[in-house]
Amino acid sequence: MLITLVSALMLSTQTPAPARDGGVVNTAPGAEAVETERFREAVAYANPMPRGAPETDYPLVAWCEALVNGHVALGETLTDADPLDQDIIRLGKLEAADFRAALDAAEPRQTAASRAAARAAAAEATAKWAPLAGQDETVRSQAFGLFFGLPGRCEHAARRIRGNITTAPATPADVGLE
Repeated sequence: MLITLVSALMLSTQTPAPARDGGVVNTAPGAEAVETERFREAVAYANPMPRGAPETDYPLVAWCEALVNGHVALGETLTDADPLDQDIIRLGKLEAADFRAALDAAEPRQTAASRAAARAAAAEATAKWAPLAGQDETVRSQAFGLFFGLPGRCEHAARRIRGNITTAPATPADVGLE
């Protein structure tokens, strides 16, 4: 099943070639875009999460935001950040802002327990970056370059909490992967 999910994810990120032989290419958003989103969501929620990552969406988005903010903060300590590093920092700030907007939109709908879980998850994620604070610039630069990013579930969880989507995420079976 894991190989099927990995293959499906790889295929889902490729842009199809234009139709040849006079075929019609539908570029308008609609049912196909919704199905693609469901497909990607199913794959994202089916993949295992890193150890310690929250399973529920609201705390997960807080955890994701804190990881991105920690990565950005680490990058901002580099005195020799090249243009690629600067672009990664810029994109990280945009991603963190998107997570923050989702958290802010969903916060009034959360229980006290969910808000507490989100605070704890964010604190745990932030603490992951703390050991790098006292390291020399070479070590910080290497750590900045080695951050592999977030689980795909982060972006879907942010979309779901922002939109108050309370139905269960699509499963691989729902999208024809099983």
